[in-house]
Amino acid sequence: MPDIKPLGRLKTVSDFRAYVTQLGLDLQADDTILKAPESPLADPVSYGDRTIGNRFAIHPMEGWDGEADGNPSENTIRRWQNFGRSGAKFIWGGEAVAVRAEGRANPNQLIASENTKSGLGSLRDALLSAHQEHVGDPSDLLLGLQLTHSGRFCRPNSKALEPRIVYRHPLLDAKFGITDNSPVLSDDEIRGIVRDYHSAAKMAADLGYDFVDVKHCHGYLGHEFLSAFTRPGPYGGSFENRTRFLREIVDGIRSEAPGLDIGVRLSFFDVVPYRPNPNLTVGRKLGPGIPEPFDEHVPYRYAFGVDPDAPASSDLDEPFRFLQLLQDLGIRLVNLSAGSPYYNPHIQRPAFYPPSDGYQPPEDPLVGVARQLDAVSKAKKRFPDLLIVGTAYSYLQEYLPHVAQHEARSGRVDFVGLGRMVLSYPELPLDVLQKGTMAKRLICRTFSDCTTAPRNGMISGCFPLDPYYKKTPEGARLREIKKSAAAGT
Repeated sequence: MPDIKPLGRLKTVSDFRAYVTQLGLDLQADDTILKAPESPLADPVSYGDRTIGNRFAIHPMEGWDGEADGNPSENTIRRWQNFGRSGAKFIWGGEAVAVRAEGRANPNQLIASENTKSGLGSLRDALLSAHQEHVGDPSDLLLGLQLTHSGRFCRPNSKALEPRIVYRHPLLDAKFGITDNSPVLSDDEIRGIVRDYHSAAKMAADLGYDFVDVKHCHGYLGHEFLSAFTRPGPYGGSFENRTRFLREIVDGIRSEAPGLDIGVRLSFFDVVPYRPNPNLTVGRKLGPGIPEPFDEHVPYRYAFGVDPDAPASSDLDEPFRFLQLLQDLGIRLVNLSAGSPYYNPHIQRPAFYPPSDGYQPPEDPLVGVARQLDAVSKAKKRFPDLLIVGTAYSYLQEYLPHVAQHEARSGRVDFVGLGRMVLSYPELPLDVLQKGTMAKRLICRTFSDCTTAPRNGMISGCFPLDPYYKKTPEGARLREIKKSAAAGT
């Protein structure tokens, strides 16, 4: 187990710097939180004929709380209202919306269909109204809708997986119980999904969304196409074939919704799946993560952004090639994440406390933060014309704005993306820009309850810090689940 110092125990920026130096990381932090207009986080960004009002972005977050028919619930609307009143001027996709019912990641995920069109429109309206009320003029706010098919991680009817996959994966198939070829999508089925993306994008345009995100991250369908080295036919093998899914979706959107912008959230790099170390796991107390055994699968042909000869390490050659493709397609909006919450969460979302189906961190989570920030800076340096949203800031806690200021001022990132931090502390961007302070009692400490809850069939939210969720029956049930896990029963 690595010796990890909780960031809440560091009292000053100097303490933070000293700890970062002790870890051997290049993670810079400004001394003070600047207020607007002096703060680099307050600088507007030009995008075509639009202006994006500041450097804060909100990542798309599923709440596992829509209605069974794919419409938003009161919980969903409340979350979008919080995004609107956050003060961030870039709302990246808001929520993962499945392009067909079969592609839902859970039975309560939103769906883009005729019977949900007005509901998806109400989310946009609620967000903009909240922004107008709490922040001001929303004309400099860019608002998108994330479109997705969950692929290997489809759960459209219950907690049980009903996977639709691009290719057989020796490690993930074993991990998630796939034993034959029946879940593999045919070429014709893929073309049908592509048409679903076209229809969903046309709906988003009709509703007034500024852009759609064609999701290519976290092990979902779009991301899996990028690693389909072993798939035969037009959607696998070569880089051209593995990006055909994206290009066909983009071509159709440009034809059917020509005024709609397109963005891509991408897992920019990956590593092999991880599991708890069985030698350090006691009862239900998880051990630290270790890679699944992969020696017999080297060279590794089952991941995107991975060194095939050393698949516990990343390789950015193809990810850079993918960014070049986006630029060639006229796509400037890019949101960079990494890995997957399903098989290597410490790579994707550094946290001190693991979700219920995860493992103890195999490294100090600051290592994971620095890894993502460094990758984003390399992408920005190589592709200065792309507008890039960075990820993995929430673990920084008190030091988030100090690091974010440095990253924005140094040109290492265009937008600082916030995810789970906004669940506990939606006003963070507004507080930073207007007051130059943060409310410590609201800071996300990465307890991972927002993941553990849905892993146990419940809605997602910040159960430790948001009274709205703390008082729910799910909050009481989650506390019992965690108590049992801590006792190893």
